[in-house]
Amino acid sequence: MQREILEESYFGHICEIKTFVRGEQNVINKKIVITKETTLIDVLRIMDKAGRKLLIVCNEDKFLGLITIGDIQRAILNKRDLSDCVAGYMRSDILYASNEMSMDEIKILMQRKRLECMPVVDDKGMLTDTIEWEEVFSNAYQKNSQKVQCPVVIMAGGRGSRLRPITNILPKPLIPLKEKTIIEEIMDEFVEVGCKEFYISVNYKADTIQNYFEGLGNTEYGIQFICEEEPLGTAGSLFLLKERLNSTFFVSNCDILVDINLSDLMKYHKKNRNMITVVSVLKNYSIPYGTLETQEEGVLADIKEKPEMVYQINSGLYVLEPEIFGYIRNNEFLHITDLIKRLLRDKVRVGVFPISEGSWTDMGNWEEYLKLIRG
Repeated sequence: MQREILEESYFGHICEIKTFVRGEQNVINKKIVITKETTLIDVLRIMDKAGRKLLIVCNEDKFLGLITIGDIQRAILNKRDLSDCVAGYMRSDILYASNEMSMDEIKILMQRKRLECMPVVDDKGMLTDTIEWEEVFSNAYQKNSQKVQCPVVIMAGGRGSRLRPITNILPKPLIPLKEKTIIEEIMDEFVEVGCKEFYISVNYKADTIQNYFEGLGNTEYGIQFICEEEPLGTAGSLFLLKERLNSTFFVSNCDILVDINLSDLMKYHKKNRNMITVVSVLKNYSIPYGTLETQEEGVLADIKEKPEMVYQINSGLYVLEPEIFGYIRNNEFLHITDLIKRLLRDKVRVGVFPISEGSWTDMGNWEEYLKLIRG
């Protein structure tokens, strides 16, 4: 069956007419279909490989439910074991389309609920099709559907020693990344959610960075520069903004790209009343040997063959409240990790928002940078 659909989004934007064909043999994207026995850590791996934040759970072809990155994040925050099977965490009472629905009806549901994928299920409960956003809409799926509009501080004062010798000539923020520079790629992620107030902390090759943006003339970036006479560290340089920032704000390193729903991050931060929220990355390490656990006097308690260890590492992206300035002294060299330890000693609430390993790119080293520019 062939249908022509006028794409008018839920938000009132008119898009082009696009032809979508559903033949007699519908196409299921097997890359996003998993079984209920799949572990949570494997769900994260599959999401990263497929480039998706949502997977469909089936028993053979029987539709059971969905699992999203948000479900995994909640499991991590609740200290669940990532070796658990997905069956206990998936959503079974969810929205799906039936074979009897028209494409127009399916599109309306996808737009209203901002669904990147719609399962199609027949009257026997069998999965017959997967309709993905890119198939039926001319515009790209936007993970950030709600506006945040907070100030953004970008730490761009480092020397970029891991990227030498190129940083002997160009400051790290201005290293090209396809059509833009690294710092512009970072800023555009925030512009997408309505952030237009940027503060860039500079030290190394500060004039070069300022001159670049002055010549750029991009009205999307409302930039103010913070010039450190001497390096103050990530948190120390924040003190220079004490009189300018009086609302919740983001802080980002200038060598990371994070594929994250920023509105979800802000909701988590506000709901939990955190002073700081740290975005963490789940790093998985496999030990290629059997490991032994012993009791007193060397008695063997357990043996695990080639175990996998999962750690949360600091991504370099944070959400902060302006009250944080009360914990930083003027002209003090202070890393943000030391600031966080200072808060923890005072029993101030610090939250952690986990993301998958594939959602984070460290552009500050040659290996990752070359992967990005090679596509």
